[in-house]
Amino acid sequence: MINETHRSTIYPWHCDFNNHMNVQYYVAKFDEATWHFLHQIGYSKEVLKAKNASMVAVEQHIKYYKELIAGDLIYIKSSLIKGTDKTIKFSHKMYNAQTNKVAADTELIAMMIDNVSRKSIHIKKINQF
Repeated sequence: MINETHRSTIYPWHCDFNNHMNVQYYVAKFDEATWHFLHQIGYSKEVLKAKNASMVAVEQHIKYYKELIAGDLIYIKSSLIKGTDKTIKFSHKMYNAQTNKVAADTELIAMMIDNVSRKSIHIKKINQF
């Protein structure tokens, strides 16, 4: 399953003194895509609230391929790589919408935790696993 999970514009305040998007904004845009992705696979804020649980990132790796500058339009596509009883591994690919070339990608591992104990809890098996 590969779905679009984010679409936005790169603004001048996203850029650093090198005139390209700073790494902190790649992470922010991937994070925004993550919440859409989690919703799409069944972990909406309502579901998490009902379980008194949170999804937390435990590992992330980012690769940068093409610089993005102010005015560029982007979109992100996300996909599930694998799931275990306690974690999900998924990826995001960030595309320059004008060229359709990958600007960056990331792989993340997330786990569900109980909001009271702050310990990991089993993730229900979703049909994409």
